[in-house]
Amino acid sequence: MLDEGVIFDILRQALWIAVQISAPLLAVALVAGLIIGLFQALTSVQEMTLTFVPKVAAMLAVFWVSMSFMTATLVSFFHDGVLPRIAGQ
Repeated sequence: MLDEGVIFDILRQALWIAVQISAPLLAVALVAGLIIGLFQALTSVQEMTLTFVPKVAAMLAVFWVSMSFMTATLVSFFHDGVLPRIAGQ
């Protein structure tokens, strides 16, 4: 049986991995939003699709590029961290 310290350690590691995995997508969304907002402020174009479509396209491109990193990080976390503790090793 896992005690509280081990469970909190697994939870802490899982939250840190969630931050690492989401950081590239959030950074791209932030940068794209700033660039689009600056463009809209300079040109006075206030179109809703101008803010949505490029941001989603940039996030999809980054997600496609970083998908192997995300998968490898999650697999290594479960293989090295969670499964041995469940098995009692």
